Amino acid sequence: MFQLYNTLSKSKQPFTPIEAGKIRMYVCGVTVYDLCHIGHARVMVSFDVITRYLRARGWDVEYVRNITDVDDKILKRAAENGETPDQLTQRMIAAMHEDEASLSVLRPDQEPRATHHIQDIIDMVQALIDKGFAYAAANGDVYYRVEKFETYGRLTNKVIDELRSGARVEVEAAKESPLDFVLWKAAKPGETSWESPWGAGRPGWHIECSAMSKCCLGETFDIHGGGPDLPFPHHENEIAQSEAANGKTYVNYWMHAGPVRVNKEKMSKSLGNFFTIREVLKEHNPEVVRYFLSSVHYRSSIDYSLDSLKEARSALDRFYQALDGVEIPEVEIASNDYSDRFFAAMDDDFNTPMAFAVLFEMASELNRLKGNDEAAASQLAGQIKALAGVVGLLQQNPKDFLQQGSAGEISGDEVEALIVERKEARANKDFARSDEIRDQLAAAGVILKDGPEGTTWYREG
Repeated sequence: MFQLYNTLSKSKQPFTPIEAGKIRMYVCGVTVYDLCHIGHARVMVSFDVITRYLRARGWDVEYVRNITDVDDKILKRAAENGETPDQLTQRMIAAMHEDEASLSVLRPDQEPRATHHIQDIIDMVQALIDKGFAYAAANGDVYYRVEKFETYGRLTNKVIDELRSGARVEVEAAKESPLDFVLWKAAKPGETSWESPWGAGRPGWHIECSAMSKCCLGETFDIHGGGPDLPFPHHENEIAQSEAANGKTYVNYWMHAGPVRVNKEKMSKSLGNFFTIREVLKEHNPEVVRYFLSSVHYRSSIDYSLDSLKEARSALDRFYQALDGVEIPEVEIASNDYSDRFFAAMDDDFNTPMAFAVLFEMASELNRLKGNDEAAASQLAGQIKALAGVVGLLQQNPKDFLQQGSAGEISGDEVEALIVERKEARANKDFARSDEIRDQLAAAGVILKDGPEGTTWYREG
């Protein structure tokens, strides 16, 4: 059994599933009007690590992550581009899948799209109207009566009286209260829309997840996750909608990934510190980015900077250098002190920093064994790869990783040619040329290692 931090209870809790051995988990996905950024990557990688780990521990995980493919931003961007909303969202979904694959993020079991669940959304809105929790306004919109849901705000410790007193005077006269939020938006002329009992329109953002999670996982499920900006109002509104419509507890455990800062500032386009996944991967190895994003506890904020990525690269270099030159067998994870401590860390709210610390201990021991006990070194290398594989790391060939370069760097073929020239220079006792080649390669970030079996090389992180 494991424990996780529940945003609802504000504490770590032992996990108890609704159904023995099975976990139903829903994570809020991306609004696909633009390329995914590094903040999206944080959520993707965090819940990928969690899902991989739970499955490795024997849980049957049904992982659902939605796509918001209709909203104001999508309609605006499509109009600016001179394309249909569907053309825009199809391009962005394909790009998102490519970015995920680059980061070794597994696809969810279900990936519902809002536009594929319009009737389910309409049915839930109608149920809320029938129960008095929603009303159709004169402007064609349908709104949720926040103040009718007595426990509204419990996820984020909001109090309705305080929300009411702090609310801005609402310009939209159709609302009964400034706290009410839209469930169904009346369409403007020419906008993408669907017919409904209240006229042509489209879903509000919050109702999408309530309807899609119910369709995919049922009225009550185990875990709901998302990014740091979602607890209020999105997840508060989901709880209010779902529990009012269904008359049941919506979710038992709420999990939220921490924010990404850029050089200790909030990431935003206005500050010029906004990075898409693609921009980052042009300059950095995808596994370095994945390691960086998972090396900090998923609930903590993480600072994106060149220094942080260099540290991540150096960490992976240490692992792959330890694994390099050792036969790495495919093995089952053995029960020993290393694996016990690795699992104990991950069972404690998925504490990846502590789990990775165990892997570093194993890498240090592997370095000690290399050259002294090759059989033991090989077995330990297999264990390192198996444990790291639980969270989607260290699955590359060590030499391939260590020698990978980005555009503009000296190529592997050029390095190999210089190594041959250096060998010839040494054979001819031209040590000045030999040293010159070593220095030339070092300046290009290539480190040479001379050994009994010849010269190997790797790129400096």
